[in-house]
Amino acid sequence: MKAYQIFQSLSPELGTTIFEDLRENHRDVYKSILVSIAQEKRLRPVFVQRKPVVQQIKWMGDSCKLRPCNSVAEHLLQIWLLKSQQEMLKSFLDDLGIEHDDEGTAEDLPDELEPKKLKSAVDGLLKKYPRENVALYLHVFQLQQSGGWSELSDLLETDDRLALGEAKPKPEPEEVKPEEAAPATEAAAE
Repeated sequence: MKAYQIFQSLSPELGTTIFEDLRENHRDVYKSILVSIAQEKRLRPVFVQRKPVVQQIKWMGDSCKLRPCNSVAEHLLQIWLLKSQQEMLKSFLDDLGIEHDDEGTAEDLPDELEPKKLKSAVDGLLKKYPRENVALYLHVFQLQQSGGWSELSDLLETDDRLALGEAKPKPEPEEVKPEEAAPATEAAAE
C-alpha cells in the first residue's frame, strides 16, 4: 500500500488529527507540507495559507489521497510518527530487537522479521496504543523496505485489528429463540 492509499483508507478523524497535531506542535513542518502540496499542485502557497485552518486541513488531507502527492504524503506520515508517536515506534523496535535512536529511527532494518516476535510486538502495541495509530504505523513501517516484509504483509492482510479506517465490528450471530426454532423442527418432521 502506497502512502496516498493509506490516506485514502484512514478514518477522517485520524487524518484530521495528524494535520491538527502538526499545526499545533510542529508548525514549521505543517507549513513545509502545505508548501510542498501547493507546489505539487502548481499553486502558490499563499492561496492555501489564506484559507481558514479547517479548509486548509481538508484541502491538504484530500490532496494527500492523490497519487501525485504520494511522496509528500509518505514524508508527512513519517514525520508525524517520528514527532508525535515516538514511544510507540521505540516500543515496537525494542520488541523486535531492532536498534534505534532516541526518536525511534532505525538505520539498519533486517531483511526478515521473525513471525513470533512480530506477532508479539504487534499484540503489545495494540494493548498500549489506539488501534488505528498502530495500523497506520505498521503500514508506514512496511514502506521502509522496498517490497516490504512478507511476514508483516501477511499480518496486515489477515489481522482485522490492523485495518485502516474505522473498526468494522464483526457481525453478531443471530440468536434463535426456542419458540421460533420449534415450529421449523416440527414442520421438518411431518
